[in-house]
Amino acid sequence: MDEELRALTERLRRESGGAALYERLAAEADPGELAAVLTEPGRPLWAREVAAFRLGLAGDRRAFEALVLLLNHRDPPRCASAAYALARLGDPRTARAAAALATNELRVAYALHPVRLLVELRAPESVPALIVTLRRRLTPHDPYRRVALACVEGLGVLGDDRARPVLDDALAHPALAEAAVRALARLPR
Repeated sequence: MDEELRALTERLRRESGGAALYERLAAEADPGELAAVLTEPGRPLWAREVAAFRLGLAGDRRAFEALVLLLNHRDPPRCASAAYALARLGDPRTARAAAALATNELRVAYALHPVRLLVELRAPESVPALIVTLRRRLTPHDPYRRVALACVEGLGVLGDDRARPVLDDALAHPALAEAAVRALARLPR
């Protein structure tokens, strides 16, 4: 099991307080029971996260809405696990949802994982969303440098020449300049 999955497992086991439900959901092979957890009233957030994560890894699109909600959660570990599962889900709506979250100025504090997910997906929505998000971060004293840096690095990975103007602008920002140079070097000539 890789480190991300191990951290998720340990975090959710702690949140559950060692509940028998956690052990059953973590080992449950029946997608129907996992999907029921997503819609049954009164289920704790950790139970919904376990179910959505497991369904997402299995490619079961019933997890999509729950995973998108978790991707937009205020708790970074929940966002990270949702992004991991969404990247493996294979739902065609994922890129559009991630782009909407990444470009939502009211939720920019939680945009880091949607930005990273867009890079991993390499979808048609990825480059335009990263350009919009980065352009907004290039204002003086913007507090979301981690989001800006993820956009710069992601645009370099995606290697799309449409990013050149915004990456050129990022050169003027000391916190982004080095990453912008590397990203620009990866763009086609």
